[in-house]
Parts: sequence; structure tokens; C-alpha cells
Amino acid sequence: MNQQNQQEEELTTQRIEAFSDGVFAIAITLLILEIRLPHTDATHGSVAAALVSLWPSYFAYIFSFVMIGIYWVNHHYIFNIYQKTDHVFNLLNVFFLMCISFLPFPTAVLGEHLLDVKEQKTVIIFYVLGLMLPAASWFLKWLYASSNYRLIDSRLSPRFVDHLTKQYGFSVIFYLLALVISVIQPVVGLAIAVGLTFLYLLPSKQPVYRDPPTL
Repeated sequence: MNQQNQQEEELTTQRIEAFSDGVFAIAITLLILEIRLPHTDATHGSVAAALVSLWPSYFAYIFSFVMIGIYWVNHHYIFNIYQKTDHVFNLLNVFFLMCISFLPFPTAVLGEHLLDVKEQKTVIIFYVLGLMLPAASWFLKWLYASSNYRLIDSRLSPRFVDHLTKQYGFSVIFYLLALVISVIQPVVGLAIAVGLTFLYLLPSKQPVYRDPPTL
């Protein structure tokens, strides 16, 4: 591979990162726009009481903000591993970003109806589904890029690549489990999804490379 082709590939990955940063910024901004200004009425006699009554929206906002932030951090981490791109990978990344930009919608639904006993199960299932979609699309993108080292650094240790595959795969499985449990016990399913997401606040494993050949 000559230097010109390498620079073109590096530029392509950089453009994907720049575009992705823009989508992350918009999605994370939309979260706060979904919290409506409180209105005082017979139930909430003061602005203070009305503000307190919005706590489900605050919870949904903070949690979704943290989640999108985690994906943003890991997006930069993983693009140190991706060395080049192709058409299919670009489309998979667009699909992932679509899932990220969708998240403010179920976040708003959760914040609005979490305390509604009749609708609680529906809104939690919808929200957990919204959390699972980015994880699933992230995993698909990784599977495509890492298959036979298609787009990732060929110097990476197979054990390290396998570690990331298992980590991302198990995330999808646990989100799916949380989704199934939400059908039976909505609050428990939501708690599992919240706990799983906060595990990703831990630092990512540093890339491990193959041992250099002995002379």
C-alpha cells in the first residue's frame, strides 16, 4: 500500500469520526430539549413543586446523556483500531448513528410516562429497546470490520480482538435479556439496562499487539 492510498484511508476514517461527532452532539442536545417547562396547576401549586415532579425526565435525561457520552468516548477508542473503511462499513456506521439519534425519542417517552401505572411497562420496554439498538448496531459494525482483520489493525493480538468481540456480543445479549425481563418485570429490566450501561464507565482495555517475531 503506497503512502497516498494510506493517507486517503486515514482521511476517510477521520471524516467518519468528524461526521459522527456532529451526530453525537445533536443527539445529546436533543435530550434536554425534550424536557418541557413546568406549568403550575391545582396539583403542582408552585414552580418548585412542578420542577420536582419532573424527576422522571431528569433521570431519563441524565442516564441517556451518560450513555451517549460513553458511546462517544468508545467511538474514538475504536477508531484507533479501525485502520480503513469501505462502503459497507460506512453504511453500518450510518445505521449505528441512526440508532444513537433515535434515543432522545424513547428518552422523552420514558420521562413523560414512567409514573403512569397503565403505561409503565410499555414505555420501559420501548426505552430498553432504544438502548439495545445502538449496542446491536455497534456489534454488527465490529463483526464486519474485525472479520479476518478486514478493516482493523493487522498487528492486533487475536486474543484482544476476541476479547472485544465477546464484550460487545455479551452486551447485546444482556440488553436483550433486559428487554425480555421488562415484559415481565419492567422496573427490574430497566435496572439491568441501567447497570449494564454504567459498567462501560470503566476504562476500555488498551490494545494488545502480537509479539514481534524472534530473530
